[in-house]
Amino acid sequence: MPLNNKILIITYYWPPCGGAGVQRWLKFARYLPEYGWEPIVLTIDPEYAKYPAVDESLEKDINPDLKVYKTKALNYFFLGYGRKSRIEAGSINLSNNRLRGRIARFIRGNFFIPDPRKGWNRYAIRKASELIRQEGVKYVVTTSPPHSTQLIGLKLKSRFPWVKWICDLRDPWTDIYYYRKFYGTWPAKMYDRILEKKVLKHADKIITVGTSLAELFSLKLGHVKKKVSVITNGYDEEDFRTVKIKNDPKKLIITYVGTLSDQYPVEPVINGLSSLKNRNIDFELNLVGQFPDTIKSAIFSKLDHDLVHFIQYLSHDSAIKYMAASSVLLLLIPDHQGNKIIITGKLFEYLRTGIPILLIGPKDGDAARIIKECDAGRVFDKQDTVDITKLVPEGTDEMKYKVPVKYERRLLTGMLSEELKDI
Repeated sequence: MPLNNKILIITYYWPPCGGAGVQRWLKFARYLPEYGWEPIVLTIDPEYAKYPAVDESLEKDINPDLKVYKTKALNYFFLGYGRKSRIEAGSINLSNNRLRGRIARFIRGNFFIPDPRKGWNRYAIRKASELIRQEGVKYVVTTSPPHSTQLIGLKLKSRFPWVKWICDLRDPWTDIYYYRKFYGTWPAKMYDRILEKKVLKHADKIITVGTSLAELFSLKLGHVKKKVSVITNGYDEEDFRTVKIKNDPKKLIITYVGTLSDQYPVEPVINGLSSLKNRNIDFELNLVGQFPDTIKSAIFSKLDHDLVHFIQYLSHDSAIKYMAASSVLLLLIPDHQGNKIIITGKLFEYLRTGIPILLIGPKDGDAARIIKECDAGRVFDKQDTVDITKLVPEGTDEMKYKVPVKYERRLLTGMLSEELKDI
């Protein structure tokens, strides 16, 4: 263990923010003290933030003695979002092809590089510099998206060259699947790539959530693979301590947790469920999260309203209970060229339930590899005929496969600790 064990975690997403993105470093911060580290968190004041969702129940996972510092920010979300609400209402609508929607995306892609949350950076840099000096911090983590947070780390590294900077990248940067939807001009895209390369070059360590994403960033670095490591997302056993995995043996309950857009392969699901209806198989589909009207219309065009339940965004604990009461857990990967990289955070909580997973996405993608490795379900391409009944053994409501303990948050934090020691 280093003489100085203080690590400053700089993250935009922090409770009361909800969603999968916030949980990664929330859980790391919770368990790092068990490995001898003293985490300090720097985040944005919720009054100045723009969150994809709010889940105040996650605040219970913050250690009582954890130091959390919050700063204000400039609001660059006045275009289309409003000034007062801290909720994005699903962010910019990428499927809105009306003139106003295209203009909003053009402004986003050319004038807010790498993203509108950079309005937090000047305040975060000032406070982080103060904490580095006062606390004697030697390790700094910046986690993204939003990728503008990585520019905070870049500035701190230039200001404090002795600091060990860990860049945690949960998603691609300029290779994200919706990047072209922002109509970036050549100069804008070039500037964004320059920022990305600077971050990759100057960070002391790069951590990603999956193998393909690690390979992508290694390629941008010129195959400097030693600098890039994989620490996946995971599940927290504590979140499942009081959860009973049990479903109704008389009804096939299919549950999807998360968000959907027009790029997700919903059609195979609709067709598969229509087949169940024609075969008089009793089922229900629960969709828990945020969904556009286009998705709802597509589903209700072929399925009766009493068979499908759209449930508004729930707290993390409530979402887990919906998972636990299911026969099948549905996982959809967006349909685009780079989708092999995507490993959604909810996959690992799906795995913890032991309930069969139905994945519709690339069969050679990272998410498919994990499901096959764990023997946790079946993988279908968007062109495949999906027969959901084949996933569910008859006459049992017990767990269908062995839970992979290597994805438990405590163990993953131990991996993180070893990575920090090796820098």
